[in-house]
Amino acid sequence: MKNKLAKRILKGFLLVLTVFILLMLTPRALGFLFPEKAPIGYHFETLDYLAIVVGLEKLVNLEPEVPENIQEFKNIEYKNVNGKSLQLDFYKTKELNEKAPLLVFIHGGGWRSGKRSDYLVYLLDYAEKGYVTATVSYRLKRDTIYPAAVEDIVDAVDWIFENGDLYGYDTSRIALIGGSAGAHLAMMAGYGWEHPRTGKVTDRKVKAVVDIYGPVDLTTPYAQTQYMVNDFIGHSFDKKPELYWEASPAKYLSKNLPVTLIFQGTSDTLLPPSQSDTLKARLDRLGVTNEYYKLPLWPHAMDMAERPNKYMQEKMDAFFEKYL
Repeated sequence: MKNKLAKRILKGFLLVLTVFILLMLTPRALGFLFPEKAPIGYHFETLDYLAIVVGLEKLVNLEPEVPENIQEFKNIEYKNVNGKSLQLDFYKTKELNEKAPLLVFIHGGGWRSGKRSDYLVYLLDYAEKGYVTATVSYRLKRDTIYPAAVEDIVDAVDWIFENGDLYGYDTSRIALIGGSAGAHLAMMAGYGWEHPRTGKVTDRKVKAVVDIYGPVDLTTPYAQTQYMVNDFIGHSFDKKPELYWEASPAKYLSKNLPVTLIFQGTSDTLLPPSQSDTLKARLDRLGVTNEYYKLPLWPHAMDMAERPNKYMQEKMDAFFEKYL
């Protein structure tokens, strides 16, 4: 009797082990067999971390050295608010002698953390590809609440349009790219946010927006109680529901929007995929040119891993080549 029980336990263990091994090895195997397809993730964040620990997945270098052929223009103040200097950085190759498209990267961090160097991997890669790249700081939760961060990005975009000659980029070919909270800010600035106090709407129109798993509608049931959204708005949804809609890119959707590229992991629990699905559907109804790429079984911040990052850069390469 004991031998039968032991055999059953052993068989169960071996079955679980086999399933686990298949879960861990299948994503890379499928990536090898179908390199043109979107890379498949591990469904659960814990398995993603485990894949990194055991060497199945590698992280991108988030703090790369700046190559000698890249010229940096750092700590440029575009705005000063009550003594707080808000700055941006530019990157371009030293041999770039003609005006090139400008890619402006806006970091994420839930509107509460992050820094403009977080996207250095993109900034340097795209400078090497012949673009001028920029990265922007903005006020975070510790500084103040909505609408400060959006106002800062809109002001940064206005400043950027006024200084193209100085830094050698073409102001008729500007794209805003952001991840998570940064994608939200990119959409707000790119889609025509109106300042609630002054009524100011920037008349500077960017050519393209890239939304990397960004929140689109802050009035959804999930967003209403999400603590980072609550902190960003500075009021609960029950007390100030109008602010949640005012701070939503969905409010500013129209047929005259810039072309938009969307990336979303299907296992994202921080930003429900339904947000990106909704954006795609609404842009289609409006006739706005857009591209949408879902990365199967990847969670939030998926582009920190090399395989998703490589795939996303390939899609961005083609998108920028076509529209910028």
